[in-house]
Amino acid sequence: MTVLFGSTLPVGPAAAVAVSAGRTPAAAATQRPSEGSVHSWDLSTGVDGPGTRFVTFLSGCPLTCLYCHNPDTMRMRNGKRTSADDVIAEARKYTRFISASGGGATISGGEPLLQPVFAGELLHRMKNDLGLHTALDTSGFLGVRATDALLRDVDLVLLDIKSWDRETYRKVTGRPLEPTLDFARRLADLGKEVHLRFVLVPGLTDARENVEGVAAFASGLGNISRVDVLPFHKLGESKWEALDMPFTLHDTPSPTGEQVAEAKAVFTAHGLRAV
Repeated sequence: MTVLFGSTLPVGPAAAVAVSAGRTPAAAATQRPSEGSVHSWDLSTGVDGPGTRFVTFLSGCPLTCLYCHNPDTMRMRNGKRTSADDVIAEARKYTRFISASGGGATISGGEPLLQPVFAGELLHRMKNDLGLHTALDTSGFLGVRATDALLRDVDLVLLDIKSWDRETYRKVTGRPLEPTLDFARRLADLGKEVHLRFVLVPGLTDARENVEGVAAFASGLGNISRVDVLPFHKLGESKWEALDMPFTLHDTPSPTGEQVAEAKAVFTAHGLRAV
């Protein structure tokens, strides 16, 4: 896939044709239908945004999270090259059902901002052509790739902050935390609604001061409408084994109900709605 930075966008008749075809200016600059690497798509309820949602999982991710439950999405080359037209045509089949449920469309991954032109095209057309509520599911690490134009087509951001302790964050993801925090601050400045996600892993992210750090940061942003405290699980372990990748958290237990409740209480004490 070609990702364009600093490209000259079409003007005049060419721009009019691009807009009438339902394509974003970024995609129109390629002078061909937008394509990207897609892992899969599915209908989902409850975990990918409000209501029933058409979720498109893009392939490729710059993070290597130790507990990733979809390690098969980490490499872009493992996806299927797919046009935006094909994704929209599939989503269109379910728009009446999705709208009736108060749902929408979510662009997930992998990391969708690894393919910003394609992700932006899908968000734009889900929102403007299909009239769906849109959500972007991201780690925020590549937030600088999300243009203001792309974010205008996003109604909700599902943002992962995997740890407040920088050393733990790098251990979990293989990457630094700061880009995600910068993106979170930018979303707050834009007044963009955010659902924050925090995975509770015993012995790794569950230290009280770590949870407190995430909660204090989130409460200061002013745009976090919900915090999902997600208990670590090993449902994706078989995928790691199938890919001949070591699953280093094999011996890590899932948190108890009491541990999850304690973490939620930390966020609640900071004035946040934790579920």
